[in-house]
Parts: sequence; C-alpha cells; structure tokens
Amino acid sequence: MDVVSAQDIVDTVRTSLLVLDTDLRVVSANRAFYRTFSVDPDATEGRMLFELGDGQWDIPGLRSLLVDVVPRDDAVEAFEVAHDFPGVGHRVMLLNARKVFRPGNHVPFLLLAIDDVTGEREARAEAERHWRLAQNVVDTVRDPLVILEQDLTVVTASRAFLTLFRVQADAVVGRPIQDLSQGQWKVGRLQELLERVVPDDAAVDGYEVEDDFPGLGRRIFRLNARKIHRPGNHVTRLLLVFEDVTEARLMERHRDLLAAELAHRIKNSLQIITSFVSYEIRRAAAPCVEGYRAMQARIGAVAELYDVISRSATLGPVPMRPYLEGIAGSLRSSLLGMDARVAVEVEAEPLAIVADQAVTVGLIVNELATNAVKHAFPGGQGRIVLGFRRIDGEVALTVADDGIGLGGAAGGGTSGLGSRFVDAFVRQVGGTLARATGKEGTTVTVRLPATILAEV
Repeated sequence: MDVVSAQDIVDTVRTSLLVLDTDLRVVSANRAFYRTFSVDPDATEGRMLFELGDGQWDIPGLRSLLVDVVPRDDAVEAFEVAHDFPGVGHRVMLLNARKVFRPGNHVPFLLLAIDDVTGEREARAEAERHWRLAQNVVDTVRDPLVILEQDLTVVTASRAFLTLFRVQADAVVGRPIQDLSQGQWKVGRLQELLERVVPDDAAVDGYEVEDDFPGLGRRIFRLNARKIHRPGNHVTRLLLVFEDVTEARLMERHRDLLAAELAHRIKNSLQIITSFVSYEIRRAAAPCVEGYRAMQARIGAVAELYDVISRSATLGPVPMRPYLEGIAGSLRSSLLGMDARVAVEVEAEPLAIVADQAVTVGLIVNELATNAVKHAFPGGQGRIVLGFRRIDGEVALTVADDGIGLGGAAGGGTSGLGSRFVDAFVRQVGGTLARATGKEGTTVTVRLPATILAEV
C-alpha cells in the first residue's frame, strides 16, 4: 500500500494523524489534523515535526521518545501535551506513535496519532473540584457517613465518622464496610440491602444495628443509604449515613417498661375493685345483683385492656384478638360462672386498634355480649361469638348469638340502659350500629371507620 492510498484511508479517521519519516519530517497528514490545528498542507508536509506551528511539539521528552521508536521498534503510549496552539487555544493532546513499513522496500515510517482530550481533562478537573467540595460538605455534616463503591468498599469517610469511631482515614478507606471495627457491620441482611441500592435504586431507610463498639460501648445505629453519582464520569456510589439512636431507643424501652408496669398495676387495682363488687353481690338483695354483675363485667372489660397492654409492654396499638379473648374470659367469670353452658368465643382478624379508642370499643363489646347473656338464652345454653374484621373499607365489630332473637327475649329490646350506653359509645368512636335478629339468633354489627386501626 503506497502513501497515496494510505492517505485515502486516514482521511476518514476522526483522530488527527501524521505520517513521519525516519528524520521525523512530515510525509503526510489527514484532514482531521488540518482541521484541528487550522493549518494547511503547505505549512506542514516536508517540515520537521518539531518546527510545526510555534514549536509546540518541540518537547525534549517527546523528541527522545520518538527518536527511540525507529531503532528499537518501540511505541509511544499516551504522551500528554498541554499547550496554547495558534488559532486553536489551550488544548491537551494525547500522542501515540507506532513504526509502520512501506510495502516492498521495508522503509520505516512513524504513524503519530493525536487525540484532543481537552474536554475529558477539563471534565476530570471539574469532577475533582466537585468531589473536593462534596468532601468539604461531608465533613461539615454532624451525622457520621461514608461513601462506598458498589462492592461496598469505603471511598471516603466524614470527619464525624472518623471522630466517633476513633479511627484514621487510612484504616477505613479502601476496606469493605463489613470489615470495619470488629465486624459490627457484618450483618447479612444489611449487606443484602446495601447491594441492592445501586442496581435496583432501592434506598435503605432506618435499618438498625445494635452491638458493642470498641471505645463506645453498647450502641444502636440507624442506617440510611442512597445511590449517588460522581459528576463528570457518571460513577455510581452509595452514601451511607449513621445516626446514633441509642439514647432514644433506651428511653423508648424504659418508657415501655414503665407503661407495662403501670398497666399491670391498674389491672391489679381494677381486679381488686371487682373483688369488692363480688363481695357486695353476695350481700346484696336479689333485685340489685344483676346491676352489680353488669358493673363487674364493665370493670372487667377495662381491666382486660390493661392486661393486654401489660403483656405487650407498650402503650401503642392494642391487638384485638387477645383483647376480645380477655373480655370473653371476664364475661365467663363475672356473668356465667364455671358451669355455664353458654360459650363465648372470638373470631377476629389479626388487627390492632389505636389505644385511645380501646376502652370505648371494649365497653361496646361488653355491653352487647352482656345483653346476649341476659336475654338470648332462656334455656341457659348457647353460643356468643365476638368478631372483628375488615369489610368494605371499614371495620366490622360483631357480637352474634344463636339465641331466641330479640322478639322472643323478655326485656331484650333496645330501650334499656345498656343499649343507651352502646349507642353513646358507638357515636363516640364515629361508628354506626345495625341489628339483625330472627329465630336463629341475633347479630349486632358496629361499623367503625378504618382510622380506628393502627399499624403494627
């Protein structure tokens, strides 16, 4: 292939190319070279490389490299030249050179490729400026944080992190997060979550790690992670922030213990009151016994709430199944007795209600179930089911019996004191009440707003 045919090929290449003879004199150049450096062939071909332009290529290091290429068949790799080129301005050029031969006579030539990497270098410099700025910002944040590569090795750590954990940067940077300290962050679930941050863009929020940390003692840290991009080169990394929530968590635990203790004491106090009521029942005249028993059942319903709270060690949501089971047990002991043939059962979905509404709901259940016990079973045998479930965007609280129905129950209408209590309680919680009765029994349904439910 001669120089002319080679010229046709190199003219299609976007990289600037020069063909030099063994004296480093320009044999030819491609269009990209002339266009990039705003020169023409007459000012280029036949001239020494080091005489081109204003001598921008006359660099001792480059001269030495190119001179060595011919005798030793070496190559010039990524030699960088930064210069103010006439008519072009400041540019950063990356040079690569290879020895090539002219077919037939093995005459050597040098092929010099010149790539303009100005934009890339400027972008890199800008990225470094951004990175330094980001590091300065990171160091002003009070919460400890680290930036991780996708393989979870530490790129940088904030001053707050280094200070809190009493480590030097060189003991942290470049190491996997799970290897730091004494392996406190080596938690399988945490590693799994962090590995999903970049590919799945899945943020980590509020993951807590509790352990003994060297020099710190027992600590609880809440971790949050986000995907971040480094400007300029689109490198994706993870920002991992550590929040020390030890004091808050210990206060919560202490509060819950106090709440459980308080609830237990209230429950015991209410049970003492029911014992007094039981004593009065034994002494009371027959017409008063029924009222005493109703009072005892109401107190028992409230006591069951505090029993549930004391067992769950929290003043938070009240789980309905154990609450209703407690009320059922209280009804059996206060109204039915051990030998009763009326069963009180619970069919409840695993739902919880806000604590503020629990007493009212419990009293509604107690009054409805008490009414069923008193009026639905003249034969002394039957079944009452306390239900709680979601339905049509609301919550349905039901008390169903298989008794004789309201029409056949003496005194079982809706005008009694207990029923007035129920109506008032239902209005208090923003609900509605409906009764369905027949020969197969009675079902009272209280529809409650879904806002009564609590997240558990």
